[in-house]
Amino acid sequence: MKYYTFGNNFPNGGGGDRWSGVRFWLTTMLVFWAFSAIGLGWLVNSFFILIGLVTVVPVVAFFGLQWWIKRSIVTADCPMCDTTFNASRSSQFQCPNCGEPLQEQQNKFVRLTPPGTIDVDVQVVE
Repeated sequence: MKYYTFGNNFPNGGGGDRWSGVRFWLTTMLVFWAFSAIGLGWLVNSFFILIGLVTVVPVVAFFGLQWWIKRSIVTADCPMCDTTFNASRSSQFQCPNCGEPLQEQQNKFVRLTPPGTIDVDVQVVE
């Protein structure tokens, strides 16, 4: 008993490989045309919208994430030990090298001191 399937319509397999890709796309287009002809155009349109979203959303997300990271991450030097590192804007954090509490102000890291603290710079006089 010989079974014929969608991809094996030719006896003895003659010529089936050459037309299999064209046959698939013609059948797919015929099915979409039939759906749109009987009033299921919304199904065809939703399929194309889904394909469009699957291709566009990752590209937009990739560039949007890069833009957001550039706006929210600051790279600067610690004012105490001059170590360069990254931190998020408008946050309080510690230097990973010396442990000094810092915060970001105008794209620079400044020491975080409690109110009423007098910060003194020492100068050596010889």
